[in-house]
Amino acid sequence: MTPILQTIGDAGHALAAALFAALALWVLRGRKGGAERRWLMTALFVTAFWALSAAFTGMSGYLLGLSETLRNAAWLAFMFVLLHRGEGRLTAHSTAVTAIYGILAGLLTVQAILGRVSSGMAQGSDDFGAVLETFILLRMIVAIGALLLVHHLFTISAPAGRERIGLLMAALVAMWTYDLNLYTIAYLSGDKVAELCALRGVAMAALAPVMGLSARAAGGGRLRLSRTVAFRSFSLVAVGLYVVALGIFLSIVDRIAGPYAGPIESATVFLMAVSVLGLLPARRFRALIRVQVAKHFFQHRYDYRVEWIRFSEAIGGPAGEEVSLDVRVLHAVADITESPGAVLLLRDEGDGLACQAAWNWDDALNAAQVPAIDPATAAAIEAKAWIIDVDCARKGDGPVALPDWIMDEGQAWALVPLMHFGRMAGAILLARPPVDRALDWEDFDMLKAAGRQVASYIREAQGQRALDDAQRFDEFNRRFAFIMHDIKNLVSQLSLLARNAERHADNPDFRADMILTLRESVDRMNEMLARLSQHNKARAEEPRPTALLPVAERVVRAKAGGHAVEVKGDAPLAMADAARVEQILLHLVQNAIDASHAGTPVTVRLGCSGGCVVIDVVDKGEGMSADFIRHELFKPFASSKAGGFGIGAFEARSLAQAMGGRVEVRSRPGHGSCFTVLLPVAPEAAGVAEGDDRARERAA
Repeated sequence: MTPILQTIGDAGHALAAALFAALALWVLRGRKGGAERRWLMTALFVTAFWALSAAFTGMSGYLLGLSETLRNAAWLAFMFVLLHRGEGRLTAHSTAVTAIYGILAGLLTVQAILGRVSSGMAQGSDDFGAVLETFILLRMIVAIGALLLVHHLFTISAPAGRERIGLLMAALVAMWTYDLNLYTIAYLSGDKVAELCALRGVAMAALAPVMGLSARAAGGGRLRLSRTVAFRSFSLVAVGLYVVALGIFLSIVDRIAGPYAGPIESATVFLMAVSVLGLLPARRFRALIRVQVAKHFFQHRYDYRVEWIRFSEAIGGPAGEEVSLDVRVLHAVADITESPGAVLLLRDEGDGLACQAAWNWDDALNAAQVPAIDPATAAAIEAKAWIIDVDCARKGDGPVALPDWIMDEGQAWALVPLMHFGRMAGAILLARPPVDRALDWEDFDMLKAAGRQVASYIREAQGQRALDDAQRFDEFNRRFAFIMHDIKNLVSQLSLLARNAERHADNPDFRADMILTLRESVDRMNEMLARLSQHNKARAEEPRPTALLPVAERVVRAKAGGHAVEVKGDAPLAMADAARVEQILLHLVQNAIDASHAGTPVTVRLGCSGGCVVIDVVDKGEGMSADFIRHELFKPFASSKAGGFGIGAFEARSLAQAMGGRVEVRSRPGHGSCFTVLLPVAPEAAGVAEGDDRARERAA
């Protein structure tokens, strides 16, 4: 090693020793943390001792190797304490992971022994070379195992724990990654790596502040563990095994093949790279990894929190995409078992199950019978309410005999009944996952819970569709009731016209009025037919400035033939629709006529008050009680008149509210009634209306 590199290496390691020692003293001042704090402090002190040894031994010798072994052991012990003193200590996740800790502890012990043995050997001997090569290989394996354990510890930590130990774990990853690169290059090349050894101290000094940012937090409390399935941990194992296997193979080829070693090594590296690139994207390979990792590393197959979040997101559907509920529920349930397809079966009119939708499985949808499952089989499935393993049903062990089309469909794997309050809303047929396996109790529990949730969504959607249909019928019935009331008024008007025709048929003026009345009646009946049509909602025009006096005069002229009706006053322009105002006045005037005695006129009075256009319809009839006005007047189909429909007042108020107005009533039994329609004043008439109000106030 050159003097410059030696100086850089000594200075870097000395600086790292000082920083880690200071960091250990800082952690020592903390009062909380128990074993976690003590082991963290120990790991920091041992790291400082290792760096100090490297600075004063020339980065070589038995003491340096022993101190590095102790450094790795201390950090692994700290991680082991973090792992087993959190909430995860009661779970079975630690069985396989603890075995890895034990293996690494054994390897570290072997390293210490080899270091002691090699210290007594001559450096140029063959035995020393073999021991050194083994020593370097063990360092590589320890670095790989340590990286695996760091990744595992971080990925299974709850969010709060990740925030506390994140930077510390990142620093450990950087430390062991540097070691892995250092020893891999040394093992494969056989050359000395003086530059990397010298820069190692500088790198460790740079990592000390990073560790300091989270060191006390990491050792100051228990690490809370979640049950997240850390499938990505396997990627580190794969990388490590790949590097080790490649290194061992190349070393063997280099010793055996002689002059042909180069081409063989190149071909081997190429083939292994192609194999890895071909396997990693394969869905079946990734599914196999998930199954094996879940089987050997974790107590439960599913991470229920993650599955529930994914299920909810699938049901909600991706933003900006219009996907039907049927397809969304299929996707959500199929994702649980990683099934590539699914078919939704819902109840039909005959109480059987019919195919409703398919997700990535159109072949099964096309092969399904009609009905897909007959009523008797559907009733049997409903009675059992079990998840049906189709493979068991094919062997004759199923609780229910399934239809032939399901038995013949090779991809059919499981039938999930969708139970809702003891009734089966439908069922979901799942396709076989990429990695075939038998259904177990966890699958049954997960699919049963998901099936109940899906059933509630389906029932809610069906109820909403039924409600929409009922609302359409209600809208039609409402229009029909209004039409019937208008027809009754037209019949009354035409009946009066027929009676008067017997006496005044020879009068030319009467005949002219009769023709005008008949034409208006025909127009009104055509309008009513249009309003009744489901294709024509008869939407009235939006409110606009409207003169109300001509409308009132038109209504009075239509009603004056059978009873005295008079118009008084005038009003500014109102924000209204003339057709709706006319309809309101026709109802109110007709009601007033029906309530009045012969010879007592009905008065329609126009005015303005409080920023509103006012139309009063006044009669001197029997009047109404306050209780009737409060509880019965505006209630549809409630009428005190013989042959009345009880619709007029209700429709009048509804039409007024649609224009932003209202209807008020004042009445006393025996003294008559006054119905007041209040409508907004048009903007251009508002100033005039305010001036009239002030004039009336001054006059008063």
